[in-house]
Amino acid sequence: QVQVAESGGGSVQPGGSLRLSCAASGSTFDYSAIAWFRQAPGKQRAGVSCISSSDGHTWYADSVKGRFTISRDNAKNEVYLQMNNLKPEDTAVYYCAAGILGYYCNDYDQAEGDFDSWGQGTQVSVSS
Repeated sequence: QVQVAESGGGSVQPGGSLRLSCAASGSTFDYSAIAWFRQAPGKQRAGVSCISSSDGHTWYADSVKGRFTISRDNAKNEVYLQMNNLKPEDTAVYYCAAGILGYYCNDYDQAEGDFDSWGQGTQVSVSS
């Protein structure tokens, strides 16, 4: 099973940028889809972005399309989430998650039940 851990959160002003990193360990990383979820105060955790392993297929929530970019470096066992033009509504705890073996990011949304390894989360705060 893949183990994951996030880093790179912090506080920025609206319009700023942050890059989150997800470091993974485990022999099946190359075969694992990796997703980012976030949970804002008082809200349910929701999918933000996902990248498949086989062909690099990506998915983004509508709220972050055009601003966030997900990428992976299999040589380093890392996945990144580049977040540009951040807005106050992006404030949340961001979680990295590894998909169950063989999972392929779908085109509608990502369900938590399809991910079996989660990081502890990293806080992202956007305010002026």
